[in-house]
Amino acid sequence: MMNGMNMGKIMKQAQEMQKKMAAEQGEIENQDFTGVSPEEMVTVTFGGNRKMKDMQVKPEAIDPDDPDMLSDLVISAVNDALAKIEETTQNKMGKYTKGMNIPGM
Repeated sequence: MMNGMNMGKIMKQAQEMQKKMAAEQGEIENQDFTGVSPEEMVTVTFGGNRKMKDMQVKPEAIDPDDPDMLSDLVISAVNDALAKIEETTQNKMGKYTKGMNIPGM
């Protein structure tokens, strides 16, 4: 059985950890992440909130006879950027969620 003093200390530590987590999540959301396709034909920029901010397509990536190639390049660049966001999130937030099964973390 815990006494009130220990419980209060635990609650304070939990609140401090929650503040640190929120601050680090805010840092991630304010970062930009750039993804590139092979040969940098398509470049996309996402915010840490996983919303696309920009996309640049080199003219040589636009082949009217092969629209699937452009689609593949865009998908590749988007997946690259999203993987970078995920990796950064895991590196920064993983220390708080080790041993816990929290969806989305």
